Amino acid sequence: MRDFIHEWSVNILILLFGITTLLQAFVVPTESMDTTVMVGDHLLVDKLSFAPAGPVSKYLLPYMEPKRGDVIVFRYPMDIRQNYVKRVIGVPGDHIKIRNKVVSVNGKQLIEPYVQHKFASMEPYRDYFPAEPEGPVMDRAREMLTQHVKDGELVVPSENFFAMGDNRDNSLDSRYWGFVPRENIIGKPLLIYWSYDAPTEDWVGNLGGHMLDLAKNFFVNTRWNRTLRLVRGVPIQ
Repeated sequence: MRDFIHEWSVNILILLFGITTLLQAFVVPTESMDTTVMVGDHLLVDKLSFAPAGPVSKYLLPYMEPKRGDVIVFRYPMDIRQNYVKRVIGVPGDHIKIRNKVVSVNGKQLIEPYVQHKFASMEPYRDYFPAEPEGPVMDRAREMLTQHVKDGELVVPSENFFAMGDNRDNSLDSRYWGFVPRENIIGKPLLIYWSYDAPTEDWVGNLGGHMLDLAKNFFVNTRWNRTLRLVRGVPIQ
């Protein structure tokens, strides 16, 4: 019995180490990345690929830097207790501007098949960026606009990334709270292991109501067509 308990204790510790070190579960609470990932998608996040490389481990493990088009999960710069999911649009050194909802990087308009625009109307800051701040622009983003705009384009500094949501007209992203520091990036989503159709408020605080809803509607509200779907970045040049 003692050997049995010892073996299973070791196995459990190894499993927990693997889960906490290599993978992390994450639930999407908002629609800012629709339809790449949707409210209620439960993601498995690869924490290894974007982990900081050590002097020896960089030769042994498949570390990489985030690229344009990668979907990333990161600690929200305004409150690192929260995790956000967005798409990398600009990497260090990139020059970014938005005109008439179209994003250009280094003078070239991006082709973004994943983007959706729900509103036909134009907003002077959201759709013509960088510009005079308007709307829910935080001090951190205002500082970004003051220090990193050159010739009408935003220049991404070293060790930082510019991230945006695919639901481009309804996304609070780097336009509103600034760059994503490299150290804040947790990893990249690999898989939607379960998807459940429930409103945002169920995922951000209404635990009792959510559990009741699950008990009553698990089979009906589970999005079976999204469950076990891979999440892939789309390379953009």
